[in-house]
Amino acid sequence: MGIRHLPRGHKALQSPRLYEVLAQEGQPGPRGGYHPPMFSYRHAFHAGNHADVLKHLVLIAALRHLIQKPAPLMAVDTHAGAGIYRLDGEQAETSGEAQDGIFKLVAAAAGGLADPAPALADYLEVVGSFNRAGQPRVYPGSPFVIQRLLRAEARDKLKLFEMHPTDSKALAAHVAQLEAGRQVSVARQDGFESLKALLPPPQRRALVLIDPSYEIKSDYTKVSACLQDSLKRFATGSYLVWYPIIPRPEAHELPRRLKTLANQAGKPWLHATLSIGQRDEAPDPQLPGDAPHRPGLTASGVFMINPPHTLKAALAAALPQLLQVLGRGRGKGQALESGG
Repeated sequence: MGIRHLPRGHKALQSPRLYEVLAQEGQPGPRGGYHPPMFSYRHAFHAGNHADVLKHLVLIAALRHLIQKPAPLMAVDTHAGAGIYRLDGEQAETSGEAQDGIFKLVAAAAGGLADPAPALADYLEVVGSFNRAGQPRVYPGSPFVIQRLLRAEARDKLKLFEMHPTDSKALAAHVAQLEAGRQVSVARQDGFESLKALLPPPQRRALVLIDPSYEIKSDYTKVSACLQDSLKRFATGSYLVWYPIIPRPEAHELPRRLKTLANQAGKPWLHATLSIGQRDEAPDPQLPGDAPHRPGLTASGVFMINPPHTLKAALAAALPQLLQVLGRGRGKGQALESGG
């Protein structure tokens, strides 16, 4: 199974060439910083890595369920980034992270990945719709992933927040090219704070994605505080949190805090993690986007409060396949748990 395209006539389907042009605009320069301080984080260095694969696979699976109901849905991305990225650009090649993410998956699919799980196939389908046939050159960020699935006829809405001055400008320009009208709004504001004014939404249905860079320790506390406040304002919303698994106490404490919040609110939750492990071999020069290896993130997790009831089974089928394809050495593994 190779990377595929959504059928012609799909809502908001644009030319893959347009997406390549869009993704080229607003990219950081060579001095953009691979491990930069606050306000220098640029997702272009990390687009399409294993963490994006996990996050977007879960995001797509959750959205697929939520849009089955005819009632309108409000989606919110609190840390939206630039929206779309080039995988053949200087930033992506500097990090080489996509080689252990989307590139490996596409290669496995082209090589005949046996019976891919529906959620994994759907993820590849969505990413493929932004590219011409063959190897992906463009990777959609969460804003473009969400917008691709939202329904104009149901009057679904998407609220995007981004504080980085360059990325917020690029995001606004990228979204304008979608010609989505009032369906999508972009604001250069603090997503943690701006979310408060949106809850409860007039639609009475919401999916909120919270995925800051976690460059500063206070982000972990802000995430849990944001979830606590959001559950008080709108207890039935679906809240999806992405976080890095790194040797920092705050990172290990975050999912425990979120479990406590969900349990105290009497809400169901789901927690999935993926670790690709340490690299034991040299980079593969045959993989597009491969580059000299830099130490980087090897594991991440997603935590969802009020997940769709179909999500656990979907991930139970997809996570082992992700590990099979993306796992690369010592410490690799995946886990899935739920409660409530």
